[in-house]
Amino acid sequence: MKWLRVAWLLALLAVLPPASAQPAAQTGPPATGGQQVLLFLQLPQEHYRPESAYSGGYGDGSAHGARRRVAAALAHEHGLVLVTDWALPLLGVDCFVMNVPNDRELDRVAEALSRDPRVAWAQPMNVFRARGHDDPLFTSQPAAQAWHLEELHEISTGRNVRVAVIDSRVDERHPDLVGQVALSESFVDGHGELPEDHGTAVAGVIAARADNKVGIVGVAPDARLLALRACWQESSQSTLCTSLSLAMALHFAITHDADVINLSLSGPRDRLLDRLLDVALSRGISVIGAFDRRAPDGGFPASHAGVVAVADESRASALPGVLVAPGRDVLASLPGGRWDFVSGSSYAAAHVAGLFALMRERAPAHGAPPALASIVFFPGGSIDACATLARVAGHGACIRTMTRSTTSPNVRQ
Repeated sequence: MKWLRVAWLLALLAVLPPASAQPAAQTGPPATGGQQVLLFLQLPQEHYRPESAYSGGYGDGSAHGARRRVAAALAHEHGLVLVTDWALPLLGVDCFVMNVPNDRELDRVAEALSRDPRVAWAQPMNVFRARGHDDPLFTSQPAAQAWHLEELHEISTGRNVRVAVIDSRVDERHPDLVGQVALSESFVDGHGELPEDHGTAVAGVIAARADNKVGIVGVAPDARLLALRACWQESSQSTLCTSLSLAMALHFAITHDADVINLSLSGPRDRLLDRLLDVALSRGISVIGAFDRRAPDGGFPASHAGVVAVADESRASALPGVLVAPGRDVLASLPGGRWDFVSGSSYAAAHVAGLFALMRERAPAHGAPPALASIVFFPGGSIDACATLARVAGHGACIRTMTRSTTSPNVRQ
């Protein structure tokens, strides 16, 4: 991927006049702490290739150079600085990133650009935050008991189901994650190369290795992870992402055959991400989002139609249609071969992403997208994971095993 980006930048320099040379691609906020807008120009129909994966070389040549010159002219007209661009063949547009002076209002700049007939649309570069943080309390793995993982794994382990973790950098060398990552890619520049807490914890909840004599067991231990870094750890309590970095990762996940996409994050509604989510859902990909209790509608992308919104147990009275899963004091993997307790709807969403991987393995048509109507609930809204999987698999083995092996008052007899 790095050599493709280098080739892309060299090609751009070749078609631009010397005065138009721009810095390398930047997917986070400007280094100066400034603000950015995203400008979208329509690609000609003959360049639209739905099967294409992200490639820095897509759209090179005179046509791309012409769109780049249009974007440069628009930036000049509106007093902006053109930083870089990126092609989104799934949406049939080129995306141009522009720095906006700090004394300008982003919404007004985007509206002014959108009124130009040359522009498909423009929008602010939104910032998204991961939902959850370290919170050590108890010494057990909640899903092992509440979801009866051992019994679930007698039916399904998520074998070969591809789960995209769009998050901060995953520690692929963690003892519970060695060999679990099918491929990894980063869409973040300038924010370090070390593995990060949030992405590593989410990945472990979903697919930590089973029977390796260390650590924890993931909900879907035989799933294949796509570790897509679209976020970066700003501090121990803050993980950030942007519209563009998330769009790049979503585009990659869709074109690399993800079955499930986990988005343990929340932010403002975003037109670019809206369109990519629609593409993902139209292709039968299950998309899981973390419910943000501080947002009136649960936050975005959880509020997007078709996305499975998930809250933790502290939100047991969540909005209708919002699933409730273990998310308080969850034992999770952390960088450096560590484990600790984490809390938040991020980890509840990760549990449900793992459950959807289990369901996909055992669906009548292997890999078919499970319907939300397949989910079975306990009174109060929590997921009955065993009954849910038994319903999808078409038999009640899990329920019978639970009846014999447990006296928990939360289990349906």
